[in-house]
Amino acid sequence: MLVKEMNQTEENQSRKVLPTTAEAIYESMGIDRPVYLYGESVLKSLEGRFREIDERAERNQLKVIKAMQDARIDAECFNASSGYGYDDIGREKLEKVYALTFHGEDALVRPQITCGTHALALALMSNLRPGDELLSPVGKPYDTLEEVIGIRPSKGSLAEYGVKYRQVDLLPNESFDYEGIQKAINEKTALVTIQRSKGYQTRHTFSVKEIGELIAFIKKCKPDVKVMVDNCYGEFVEDQEPLDVGADMMVGSLIKNPGGGLAPIGGYIVGKKECVENAAYRLTSPGLGKEVGASLGLNRSFIQGFFMAPIVTASALKCAIFAANLYEPLGFACVPNKNEDRHDIIQAITFNAEDKLIAFCQGIQAGSPVDSYVAPEPWDMPGYDSQVIMAAGAFVQGSSIELSADGPLRTPYAAYLQGGLTWPSAKLGILMSLQKLAERNLVHIPALC
Repeated sequence: MLVKEMNQTEENQSRKVLPTTAEAIYESMGIDRPVYLYGESVLKSLEGRFREIDERAERNQLKVIKAMQDARIDAECFNASSGYGYDDIGREKLEKVYALTFHGEDALVRPQITCGTHALALALMSNLRPGDELLSPVGKPYDTLEEVIGIRPSKGSLAEYGVKYRQVDLLPNESFDYEGIQKAINEKTALVTIQRSKGYQTRHTFSVKEIGELIAFIKKCKPDVKVMVDNCYGEFVEDQEPLDVGADMMVGSLIKNPGGGLAPIGGYIVGKKECVENAAYRLTSPGLGKEVGASLGLNRSFIQGFFMAPIVTASALKCAIFAANLYEPLGFACVPNKNEDRHDIIQAITFNAEDKLIAFCQGIQAGSPVDSYVAPEPWDMPGYDSQVIMAAGAFVQGSSIELSADGPLRTPYAAYLQGGLTWPSAKLGILMSLQKLAERNLVHIPALC
């Protein structure tokens, strides 16, 4: 990223008292009237959908509160542990809350799990053995998992430990290739991984219902196979989660939906007790498992973040729907499209041009509460096979539940937008992204006044 210093004019403007009307405040922050009016016209059509999101958030919020009450969360849970972390009551009750909320037998929720990729790698490496075969029935996995699996050679990959990999691509209409999946499952197939969200692809995100149908088919082919769902970006978007439809474990990151914007690090694995126990022994050490691992004062952030997660996720969903309804009428292909149901918080917007992708991401950055003066530029990011541009004016580095956008510098030059801790902040970021495109004459805003 390249930092642009504020000039004297910008510094003076930042010290002015803001006007009192919403339109005037947006104008003082750099949003031109045509962009603001276009955004308002789009929002009028979304009142019913936003109300449905709020109703679902209420149901999920109550589900979390019930789990916290049943786990008997109290002030003692917020105390810090250090060293070995023995008898960390907050850590133990937090994991019980995850298990109760997501209907799993057990859960592993730790700051020692550094990110979503780490959580997925941990779940895979702990539940596979040399000679086993891993199957993806939904095509290519997310870029950073390619090195974990060994599709792209890397030190310590599953391939180096003798785990084979096989994938079955989706059919042209993006449905599951059930015939191909049945042929791919064999006596060595030990684990099936299903990526719920799209990653750096423009396919649709799978609904929990679709995932359940796929799991039922897989279990019919081989009842004893383990099924893992990469649930990143999907928590609390629907009323059900993958464990409700037959998954053996689901995995995610705490700096995405379930952290509620408060967790500064961490990941989770929840599901069958055996799967979670295997992961715990891999995370710490054989013989130690879940008994060690200090919380280091993060229990309050983890517990309160999970409490906030349904409402924060609702804000992120509103952001994604608003973006699709804003950009699709302007000629940009959106996945999901502006009318589709949502199954994760990610909105893909295809720009088909490098300059438009860069302008969009720089607009998202300019609308952020943190590092708004920074102009993101494409760079060689570890774990990716092409340059990536990332906009992330976040309180937590890399937090995908905060408003952020990123995309690889390759055809079709699609941006992947996600997050928004609050709906007003998300709205500003989306309007600012459109403002940057308009300023560079890369889009035409319809005249509404």
